[in-house]
Amino acid sequence: MPRLAKRTEHVMPFYVVELFKQANALKAQGQDIISLGIGEPDFTAPPQVVETLHRAAQAGLSGYTPPAGISPLRAAIADYYAQQFGATLDPARVIVTSGASGALLLASMALINPGDEILMPDPSYPANQNFITSAGGVPRLIPCSAEHRFQLSADTVREHWGPATRGVLIASPSNPTGITIAREDLRALIAEVRQRGGFVIMDEIYLGLYYGDRPQSALTLDDNVVIINSFSKYFHMTGWRLGWLIVPPHMVQAIETLAASLAICAPSLAQHAALTCFEPEVMHIYENRRLSFKQRRDYLLPEFERLGLHIPVAPDGAFYIYADIRAHSQDSDDFSRRLLTQAGVAAVPGRDFGPAHAPYTMRFSYATGLDRLQEAIDRIERFLA
Repeated sequence: MPRLAKRTEHVMPFYVVELFKQANALKAQGQDIISLGIGEPDFTAPPQVVETLHRAAQAGLSGYTPPAGISPLRAAIADYYAQQFGATLDPARVIVTSGASGALLLASMALINPGDEILMPDPSYPANQNFITSAGGVPRLIPCSAEHRFQLSADTVREHWGPATRGVLIASPSNPTGITIAREDLRALIAEVRQRGGFVIMDEIYLGLYYGDRPQSALTLDDNVVIINSFSKYFHMTGWRLGWLIVPPHMVQAIETLAASLAICAPSLAQHAALTCFEPEVMHIYENRRLSFKQRRDYLLPEFERLGLHIPVAPDGAFYIYADIRAHSQDSDDFSRRLLTQAGVAAVPGRDFGPAHAPYTMRFSYATGLDRLQEAIDRIERFLA
């Protein structure tokens, strides 16, 4: 048989897939399973967005678009960043992509040479490593403690930057922790990378789901940061496969050339429908939903602490809680399995997000209704008893 490419040996698996195979098997047997695992909002696209999709389909707007996306959507995204995140930018710098995955693929292909080392925090979302690997790069996970909000810092960049290091890939708010990088810490981190001639890829997928004061994009600190974002999380359009990339002007032509070959264009109908996301009445819907996520978080945090599931750093964004389970177990894989089979609650063991804290951490998602979260707490309490 033909040999597989070497890179396939370095692809990071997503262990949660096996967990959810077990969960689905239990569901098929009639057991009620509450999922606190998958990072997918229980909300879907508002009716206005769906109606725009129907109109676009009926109007025959399903053909190819320019590789960088339709101009009205690029302009709407630029305006969204100005209005919501304080970053003024030329719409020409916005590249509409097939989800955040398509955006990260294009950024990786444009910036990473074979052998280039890219620093990432441990814990972090595992699939991001695979985009670095696909471009021939080498992801290097740096253990990050609660003291540093489980994020890279200027100090860790200074300590771990080596001859082969080319840049950093970070997220704020982060998956799995839901924790942002404090603004001054981010400023110092970016400056440290820039001093070494490196690049910063910033995942801002969860920036809209921030629960503090008005969020600001990393672009307000450095206009050359490469931004990844998506319609999946804040806009609740996971299966629509629509995202975007914001790049410095000198990268635009290269990214467009890559996009034309690797994707041709992002899904056309989804692009036309997404224009409706930015209408005031629809943005009002999204804001109410954001407050619903905050309500869920505010309910769960004290309940987790009461149950001995310690939260080292309270999340201020996204819809995840990164919990320390050492009061109950030193084996998150075993704890996760027993929680599923004995309590009917699915949550993700720590090893999916890096080895540094894997044995004693778990990620719990609150992307499900408050009534189900309350039932999950009752089940976990009985399980722990």
